[in-house]
Formats: sequence, C-alpha cells, structure tokens
Amino acid sequence: MTEKKINLTQLPKGWVWTTIDSILSTLESGGRPKGGVREVKEGVPSIGGEHLLYSGRFDFSRIRYIPMGFYQGMTRGKVLRDDILVVKDGATTGKTAFVSDNFPFSEAAVNEHVFILRVPKKYVEPRYLFFWMQSPFGQRCVKDNFQGTAQGGINSYFVQNSNFPLAPFPGQRHIVLKIEELFAYLDAGVERLRKVEAQLKRYRQAVLKYAFEGKLTEEWRKTHKDLIEPAPALLQCILQDRRAKWEGQHFARMKGKGIAPKDDSWKKKYKEPTSPDITNLPELPEGWTWTTVDQLAWSVKDGPHYSPEYVDNGIPFITGGNVRPSGVDFDSAKKISRELYRRFSERCKPETGDILYTKGGTTGIARVNTYSLEFSVWVHVAVLKLAGPIEPFYVQHALNSPFCYEQAQRFTHGVGNQDLGLTRMIRIVVSLPPLVEQKEINERIDRLQSIADKVERIVEINFRYAEQLRQIILRDAFLGRLVSQDPGDEPAEKLLQRIREEKAKSEDEKGKNRKKGIKPKQLELSTYVE
Repeated sequence: MTEKKINLTQLPKGWVWTTIDSILSTLESGGRPKGGVREVKEGVPSIGGEHLLYSGRFDFSRIRYIPMGFYQGMTRGKVLRDDILVVKDGATTGKTAFVSDNFPFSEAAVNEHVFILRVPKKYVEPRYLFFWMQSPFGQRCVKDNFQGTAQGGINSYFVQNSNFPLAPFPGQRHIVLKIEELFAYLDAGVERLRKVEAQLKRYRQAVLKYAFEGKLTEEWRKTHKDLIEPAPALLQCILQDRRAKWEGQHFARMKGKGIAPKDDSWKKKYKEPTSPDITNLPELPEGWTWTTVDQLAWSVKDGPHYSPEYVDNGIPFITGGNVRPSGVDFDSAKKISRELYRRFSERCKPETGDILYTKGGTTGIARVNTYSLEFSVWVHVAVLKLAGPIEPFYVQHALNSPFCYEQAQRFTHGVGNQDLGLTRMIRIVVSLPPLVEQKEINERIDRLQSIADKVERIVEINFRYAEQLRQIILRDAFLGRLVSQDPGDEPAEKLLQRIREEKAKSEDEKGKNRKKGIKPKQLELSTYVE
C-alpha cells in the first residue's frame, strides 16, 4: 500500500516523516486456544491488555497461560525481546509496553487483543518507537484511527495511517538515552511521592487508632472531668432509644396493615441486641465502655440482592465502590427508576444521619449520610440507623479505625464474592466514650485529618505535574528539541530507503520459501538475536 501524503511540522535536518508501517518488520497479534484459557493452569504466559500498564511496564499478578502445544503451533503472536506491545481494543486501546531485558518470561505470547510492533534493529532503535507510541503524538495516532464505540479499537491499518518522525540512527539512540535519563529523575521523584502517600495512610490510621484507644483526648479528660457523664449511662439511653424506635416502626407497620393491637404483647417480639464479648479486649479509659454495632443501631439492612434494571436518568443506585470515608461518589453511580426506588425504600431507605457501611467487594468502609438527595443502595452497602444520643461521625470514624476494620475483615467471608453479612457485621465491637468526649474526638480527628488532606492535595498536584512533564519530554524529543543533532549522521531518508529494500528482499524470500514449502524458523524470546 502506498503511504499517505504527509504534511506535518518541520523536522530537524536529516529527519524524515514517514509512517509507522514503513519502519516495521512485523505487525501481528496472537490468539488463544478454542475454549479459552480460564482453566489452563500452566504453560506459556498469555499477555492481554490487562497486563500492560500506562507506565510502559507490565503487571503479571493475574497472568493466564496457553498450553505449550498450542504455543508451539503458533505462527503469529510470539513475543520477542525489544518488542513493542500495544493494546488494540477496548477502553485502554493504545496502552503500550516494552519487552525489555528484565522481562520475566523466557517464552510468552500475546492474545488477540494486543498488537506486536517489531522493527529492524539495525535501522530503528525499538525504544524510539516505544516512546513515540507513549508520546502525545503517538496516542493521537491511536485516537484518530479508533473505530467503533467504547469497545471498539484499532486495526492493522492504523500503522499505515499513522505518521512517524524517523531520525538518523545515532540520533534515535541519543534521544532514547536522554529520555531514559530524564525519566529516571522523574521516577525517583514519583517514588518519593508514593512513599509520602503511604506515610499519609499510616498517619490517618494512627490518628484513628489513638482516638479510639482514648490517647487522643487523654490530657483533655484530665481537665474536663466535671463535664463527663460516664459512657455506661449513655449506653443505657441509647438502648432505650433503640427499643423505642423499633417499637415505633413496628407499630406503624401494624397500623399500615390495618392491625390494631389489643395490648402490649407485640412488644415481646423485640430482640435484645448482641452484647460485646470483652474477654480479650484491651482496657479502656475511665468512663468509657464497650458496645456493639447491634446495640448502637436500631436497624441494619442492605439493598436488593440482585442487579436491577438501570436507566440513563433516575435515582442514584449506590454500590460499595461509591462509598468512601471522604464521601459518596454519586457521579459514577448507576441510576434506577423512581418506581424501583420506591419499592427498594420499603425495605431500606437511606436517610440523613445514617451510616453507609460497605459489606461487599471492599468491605468495612463507613460514611455518614450527609446528603439530602434521594438514593438507594445495592446489597453491597448496609444502612445503619443509629439510636441516640450518639455522634454519627464518631461511629463513622470508629468503624474506619484499625480496630473495627480488622474485625470487619475477620467477619468477611468468601474469596471472589466477599461479603460482610449483616448477622456478622452487628457483632463488631466499638469503644464508646461519653457523648461530650465523642464531640471532642471528632473535632480533633477533623483537625488532624485536614493536615493530611492538604498534604495529599499537594501530592496529587505533583503526580499530575510529573505526568505532564513526562509528556513534555516526549513531545520535545520528537520535535528534535531534546538533544542536539549531528549534521554528520547519515540522513534518515537513506535509512528509510534501506529498510524498504530489506523489506522487499524479505518478502521475496518468503515468497520463494512458500513455493518450496519451507516454514518460517521458530524464534524464542530468550535466544532471539537480531
């Protein structure tokens, strides 16, 4: 196929605009055996789009395999050292990784969702093409050639339609070395940011740990003894309110069904809440007591145990992934009709002041419902309606503390489909201080966590800045601005001509071999040499 006419930015002297296709020796993708690879437990690693990272590296934590026999019979899709792998379809189309010297497998193959781009290494530095594919220009090529909906992708024509700035061969290597040098500085900075992130996470957990051991308000208690009503008395008030709320709801339900009770015998249906087992619990500060989620909440329910029909415009339908200590993500929530919302609300209706508590997927995350808008929850979210008097945000912080979170994980069952069942959830033990101390703890947690919030925002800004700087480096590299050019280097036009000649010669050889019935030589990743 003839190359498209190219009319782009002026390149440095000795460079030439061409297409990606013109500098490739190989463009291919792989496959998988009939029946898939889900049940294949060993063999040759099968690399899909999910294994490529945006950093250009790989994540093989969930690698799958193809049988050795299938791999040996493959004529396309075998991975070699210095290959550039590109995701060809789906939401991550264009994500690119490089098969470097530290690639962990001696043999590997790509599946049908990944392209292999391979270059003649005598004329094109493989990392030069790899960095181009990661640059804003290379990603623009992918975007311009994307076809279909969100699950569409790019086909083999994308390399023919994608422009490529070919530099003289020595210049390619100088550019690659400079990019790697600058990226090394960036990576070191990013690694320091990640350490700060980890320290912030430990700091947040330490604040909550000390808060619910009583250490955060230890000095405060010494100077406010006259304000403190012991928590055991507070717990009795909570338990009385818990029963009163249950009776009120139960009576309203009977009235709705047209049942008029003759006496108070129906009140005997009330089930006393689970008390904490304090056998191996640590000692609490004076005036505190142990309690359970069951004692603190007069109602603990979850959403429907099936996936409802969703609509484009409707009432938000919250899953576990939407609930975080910092708030509820309504933007990414799915929607249900108002009719379904009314039906689900008959069983479980979130109201202001309730605790939303994740019980499926990522379990043990609590958040106070501070929102006035209407929404429903799925089975992966429990709604805890608190009895009073108690501070809802104290309960949120307590449930998110290491002490309660570890209990939640112990009570979470299952591997693939993890579930923190309601009957187990209510057994979680919580330390309960006097009401006035709860308010003081909340204020201190908010002050200390706000410090972490500010640092976290700075870290996020620097992460974004590092990525922007990475893209600027790649942009300048392929505009010829990153390293000085040597006018004595052989012009890329002559380089391109030799690539074309060798490709033509190779095609002639393949044609002759096909006539003779000679199959292509099988190459292995560990032994491949240009």
